[in-house]
Amino acid sequence: MENHPRARRLERGARRGGLTKMSAILPAPPSSAPAPRADAERRWSVGTLSYTRRGLVVLFALLLFGDFAWSMRERSVGPMAQWYLNDLKVPNYLFGLLVSSFPALVGLILAPIISVKSDRHRGPRGRRIPFLLVTTPLAAAGMIGLAVTPIIAKWVHGLMPEQSEMVVAVVCFGVFWAAFEVATIAGGAVFGGLINDVVPKELLGRFYGLFRAVSLIDGMIFNYWLLGRVPDHFTVILAGVGVFYGTAFTWVCLKVREGSYPPPPPAEPRAAGRTAGARRYFRECFSNPYYVLVFVMLTAAYLAFGPINTFSIPYARSLGVDMDTYGKYLALTYLISLSLSYFLGWLADAFHPLRVSLVALLGYAFVAGWGWAFATTPATFLVAWVAHGVLSGCFFTCAASLGQRLFPHEKFAQYASAFGMVLSLGSMALAPAVGLVIDGASGGHRHSFGAGMALALAALGCGAVVHRRFMRLGGPKGYVAPE
Repeated sequence: MENHPRARRLERGARRGGLTKMSAILPAPPSSAPAPRADAERRWSVGTLSYTRRGLVVLFALLLFGDFAWSMRERSVGPMAQWYLNDLKVPNYLFGLLVSSFPALVGLILAPIISVKSDRHRGPRGRRIPFLLVTTPLAAAGMIGLAVTPIIAKWVHGLMPEQSEMVVAVVCFGVFWAAFEVATIAGGAVFGGLINDVVPKELLGRFYGLFRAVSLIDGMIFNYWLLGRVPDHFTVILAGVGVFYGTAFTWVCLKVREGSYPPPPPAEPRAAGRTAGARRYFRECFSNPYYVLVFVMLTAAYLAFGPINTFSIPYARSLGVDMDTYGKYLALTYLISLSLSYFLGWLADAFHPLRVSLVALLGYAFVAGWGWAFATTPATFLVAWVAHGVLSGCFFTCAASLGQRLFPHEKFAQYASAFGMVLSLGSMALAPAVGLVIDGASGGHRHSFGAGMALALAALGCGAVVHRRFMRLGGPKGYVAPE
């Protein structure tokens, strides 16, 4: 065979043209395996999905554009709702109930149901996107309703002049706020699952770093150019954001494709009743002390940033900081965080998100303690507040992929919703409690920093125990999520 003229011609042609089919014509030397193609393109896989570099670029571009719309909603609706309620001069405890406790209650009830249904759903569009295609237009409608709330409240008060104008406005606000939060929380319970299902695990940290960057760009745009205009153009700005979000995110959902999933575990027999499914859910999520400790650690960490995030606008206004200055400094916070976002995502991939998020949390505890002691003037508040934003942003970026790295892959949304339940219970109690302290204690809003410091220290204590167990389960190189 080696001296066959046809074989020699084929071999010369293969060398000239770079062909790889010679192994099907000429036998390889018995002592060596066929050499791999030097020009073979690297591929990344997750589940049944496989991506080339170009495919990853397309996927990231679609998801990042969707995140731009998602983050514009996140960055704008909360501050605008806080401004509107503060402008109505509602008490701080009611402010906390509406802005923090009510969404937490909705999440406590709705998120586990939607998450489990999404994990088990199998359809032509996958198991996540069908839910997002329903919740996105509902959230957009709620935002547009909030935008026209001042107009509707004025009209309703004209029909019932004997009622308090503030009460009428709060009731009208509450109707649209409820619709918005229900749709937002249901969509949020599914969106993280979609990312878990379509993004390769080894790229999650950097992907969330890019997500964080997009979110920060949104925040800079809104806070630098738009927040100062909210008092005069509340309806136009919020309605515009609602229309953009509904249109853009729906388009992304129609473009992203999910892979195939293994069949879900058998459902509980109907004869067993709905309580059997609930018992199974709680047994799987809360019977392992390791996961319970993870839930408590993450809850304390996320709650640590809540007091300042909830009361920052009333805090600033109580010190005489106007909304334009507030927006400019918030944009500065986002600019600093933007410069760190991809680097922090790389650190999370390189050293594991559990470790780098605990370092960020330690830094936040020091910042919150400084703010509690010294943030009593406009200048010291702005310094403490910018530092709060940067350190809390570092934690959010570092911990963004933590659930995907610690929870079982196939039941990620279920375990994430269980953490959400614990977080909701904490949020329901925390904001009104901090509001009562602000209303009744000397020092006022400064105590929101003190509450943040205490929660950050509690999260660090839990995190030390979680990390010890994490290392026993394989650590960064060989971790296997316990079932």
